Parts: sequence; structure tokens; C-alpha cells
Amino acid sequence: MTNIILNEWKILIRDRLFIYSTVLFSLSLVVVVLLGIIQNNNQRLYQTKAQKHVRQQWENLEAMNPHRAAHYGSYAFKNMNILNSMDSGINDITGNVIKLEGHVQNEIVYSEASQSLSISKFGKLKSSLLLQYVIPLFLIFLAYGSLSTEKETQRLKLLMFQGMSLTKLTFAKSLSIWLYGLFLLAITIIIQTIFSESNLEIFKRLILVTISYGIYYYVIVSLATYFSARLKNNTSALSSILAVWIIWTIFLPKIWGNTVEKIYPLPSRQKFKAIMKEERSKGIDGHNPTDKRREELKEKYLSEYEVDSLKNLPINFDGIVMQEDEEYGNIVWDKHFGSNYNILQKQKFLYQISGFLNPFASLQSASMGFCGTDMIHHLDFLKKSEDYRRYLLKTLNDKHAYGGSKTGDWKWTVDSSFFKSVNDFSYKTPKIENHINYYLMDLTCLVWWGIFITIMIRFNTNKDLVV
Repeated sequence: MTNIILNEWKILIRDRLFIYSTVLFSLSLVVVVLLGIIQNNNQRLYQTKAQKHVRQQWENLEAMNPHRAAHYGSYAFKNMNILNSMDSGINDITGNVIKLEGHVQNEIVYSEASQSLSISKFGKLKSSLLLQYVIPLFLIFLAYGSLSTEKETQRLKLLMFQGMSLTKLTFAKSLSIWLYGLFLLAITIIIQTIFSESNLEIFKRLILVTISYGIYYYVIVSLATYFSARLKNNTSALSSILAVWIIWTIFLPKIWGNTVEKIYPLPSRQKFKAIMKEERSKGIDGHNPTDKRREELKEKYLSEYEVDSLKNLPINFDGIVMQEDEEYGNIVWDKHFGSNYNILQKQKFLYQISGFLNPFASLQSASMGFCGTDMIHHLDFLKKSEDYRRYLLKTLNDKHAYGGSKTGDWKWTVDSSFFKSVNDFSYKTPKIENHINYYLMDLTCLVWWGIFITIMIRFNTNKDLVV
């Protein structure tokens, strides 16, 4: 088998068109990866500057009431790891900045797509676009005639008479082209490694990316070679594999995606906001002194401190009310966001199951997941930013309540030294070993396809197929 692979490579190398195409693909990958890294680094630099600017503004706030500072708020910036340059996933659509303030949980904004003059169906030119669409097509064009050409020229019969089995020949042809796909993949990974920040987390993610794409390329090449062995001529082989590729990459993802949304529908944004607003209104309104729930809270604290009026409280009741309002809002947020989170997880799992029918779906899911740009990582950022918002508001409300002011004294202020003491928001992409369970289904589907194609070649290529 090794001799066949070496012979195939010798034939390919003698083809000038193959050499030119290889050079073109290699240069394209290098340029796209480098441009992606440069663009990503620039975005990260702008993001870092913006975050420092926001922090400086916060630390240099003039003396003000803590509740006023709560309305002033802060901002959380979604961390863009270096692998965003390889596969940006949903980041270009979801946004990367969220304002953190009192009484309200804002939506994330400023997505790149919303600011773009034109949005391509396939997204921005990232190396993932070449790796998922262009390179597989090129491998198909290399593999579809690998055995049908041998049959048309009668060379296959000669090989069979010399004792070569069709199964071994099919595997050898597949592996020779698969190695070429790995070569193009390796160029991308090596460039990404050289010009990226070097740390163990990035290295582990790149290994998983390589495994995912490597298995998918094996499936594509082996299937194309199998059709070449099974069908009588090049036209039939090419038509069949292209039909499968189109179904995998265009039709099935759309059909299955729409089906998933029908089975597990998310509430509309308008409905979600309306429900949140309605339930939030049932809590304590810190700005409404006649609110019944506020009165109940007042009686509780008057009894606890054994006084008969708010002015005799040693604490600022206004700060207590503000924090109680936040606590109730947090319960509402956890309830409805948690419900949406569960729906999104069900949608993702159901979509991942389609990988048993469509390996391309598993590849896309794994690629985004291992690059840290899928919905799971996005939801993790939303959760961490909301946790920080709660910490920020509680710190301000506690200062308002227990910092030394009295109830009704809204002119009481704190200086910049207090604002500097509040910890800044810091988000890091979670380690892949803590999230690998979300992508086991994708890897399982890819491995299943690799085994399935191997078995299909092993037991469905025989001498009877030689025409």
C-alpha cells in the first residue's frame, strides 16, 4: 500500500496544474490566516484600549451617590481569543459589548455584522471558510477520478491481474489524497501556532481542531474514492459526490436547523422583554415609596433594629430597597434566561444528532466550539458578565446602605477611592477540558462516519465491480 501511495504522489507531482493549485492554495491559506490574525489582534487591541478607558472613567468618577453610580454603570467586553481569527463562529452576529447598570439587564450589542455594509452568506473570509468549503471541494476533484479513470484506461484490470485487491487500492488512493488534505490543514495550523500566543490552552484547542478536520477530510476523500470505484465513469462519480457535498453543506444544515427551531422554539425578543418587564414590576420598586412590598420590608428592618421610624435607623434604608429590587430582578433573570439557556442547549444537542446523517454539521459545531466562538462560549460570557453586574450593584447598594449615610440623604456621596476599590470585570475563555462534554457528540459523529466509510470500502469493493 505504501508503494501505491508513493506512486500516486509521484503522479500528482508531475502534474503542473496540481503544483500550481497547491502553491495557490498554500499562499491563500497563509494570507488568509495572517490577515485573520492581524485583524483579530487589532480588534483585541481596540477592545483592550476601550476597556482601559472605561475603567479609567470609572476610577476617576467625581464624588457622587452610589446609586447614581449604579445608573452610570460600566461595560463588559467579550474576550476575543486568538482562535477567533480561524473561526469566528457566532461572534460576528451576537455582539461583544454589554452595558452593566442598575435595575436592568441589557442585551449584548455592537456586533460586527450589524455594522457591515454587506453580509456574505458564508460569513467573513476566515481560514475556516477555506477549510470547510474550498479544500474539501478541491479534494473531491482530486479523488473523484482516482479509480474510474483507471477503469476507463483498463489499467485497473492490469493491477488486478498482478494481485492487487480493489479494496487495498481504494484505501491507498484515499490515503494519498487525504494526506494532501492534511498537508493543507497543517499549513493553517502551523501558521496559526507560529503567529498566535503560545500557551497550553491554545495548543490543546488546535489539536482538537486538527482531529476534527482530519476526520472530515478522510470521510470526504474516502467517499469520493468509493464512488470512483463503484461507478462506471468519471462523470457519474463526480456528480454523485458533488450531490452529497451540496446536500451536506447547504440543504441539510438549513432544513435541520429550521426543524430544531420548530421543535424547541425560543420566545420572540419582544415577548421575552414583555414577560421580563411584567414579572420585574411585581418586585420592589425602589423609586416608589408607597409600594406595599417596600412597606413590608420597612417594617421588617424597623423591627430588626427596634426603632419606630426610618430616620432612626442606623443604616440607609434606601440602599436596602435598591438591593432588594436587584435581588428580585436577579430571580426573574435567572428564571427566564435559564429557560432560554435550557432551550438553546436542547436545540444544540438535537442539531448535533444530525451529525449521524451529516458530518459537515459535526465539523462546524466542533470547529466553533474548539475555537471558543460557539453559543456555549457566548452564553458563558453572558453568565459571567451578569455575575459581575450583580457584584457591582451589590457593592454600590451596600455602600449606600451601610456606608454611613441616613435614609433620605441622597446628597451623600463617596469619592473616587471607593470606586477604585471595586474590582474590574475580567473574562477569560474557559478551558476546553471544562467544556469538552458539549462536543463529545460532534466527535462521536465524525468518528462514526470515519468507521462507516472504512467498513463500506472494506466490504463493498470487489472484483465484480471492475468494468
